[in-house]
Amino acid sequence: MNIGEEICGEYLRHVRHCEFVQYNLKPPDIQAEIDVIGINLAENTVYVCEVAIHLITGLQYVKNKRPDNVLRLTTKFQKDIKYINNAFPKPKYKHVFMFWSPVVRNQRSGSHHNQLQDVENIIGDMKRKSGVTVEIVINQKFKDKLVELRNAVGGQSKELDSSVSRFMQVEAQLEKHLKRLKNAQHREG
Repeated sequence: MNIGEEICGEYLRHVRHCEFVQYNLKPPDIQAEIDVIGINLAENTVYVCEVAIHLITGLQYVKNKRPDNVLRLTTKFQKDIKYINNAFPKPKYKHVFMFWSPVVRNQRSGSHHNQLQDVENIIGDMKRKSGVTVEIVINQKFKDKLVELRNAVGGQSKELDSSVSRFMQVEAQLEKHLKRLKNAQHREG
C-alpha cells in the first residue's frame, strides 16, 4: 500500500463510514489488482478506487516509451467493474467507482498528450462501455478530500491506527492547542 492508497482508504473509513477497507485486492478469477475497496454495510455501498500518485510527472503511465494513461486505466476499471458486479451484485449493493490522483496536468491547448484530457477520455470510455460513472478525485478535489479527512479525524481524541489519520489528528490538535496558548497570552498581555 502506498500513501495515496492509504489516504483514499482512510477517507472511505472516516468520511464515507466504510466498516471494511481492503488495499490491493487481487480478485481470484481476474488478473487484476484493485487499489482500494471500501464497504459501507449500513448503506450497502461498495467503493472501488484506483489511485495514481505521480507527483513530479503528474498522471503519467507509459508503455513502450509512449503515454498509456487511457488504455491502462480503462482496462483496470473494466476489470474492477467485472469483479464488483459479480462479488457485490446490484441492486443489493450500490457501486461507487472513484479515481484518485493529486497531480493531473492540463497541458497547453492542442498538446498531443494531455493528462486532463486522458482522464476525461477514461471517464467517457467507462460511461460508454460499461454505463458506469467514475467519480474523479484529482487536483483541487483531491485537496478537498484531504481537508474532509482532516476535519473528520481532527476532532477525535482516540489514537488512530493509520499513520496518515494520526498525523492529521496530531496536526489538528496542535493547531487547537497553539490557538488556546495564543489566546491565553493575549489575555495576560
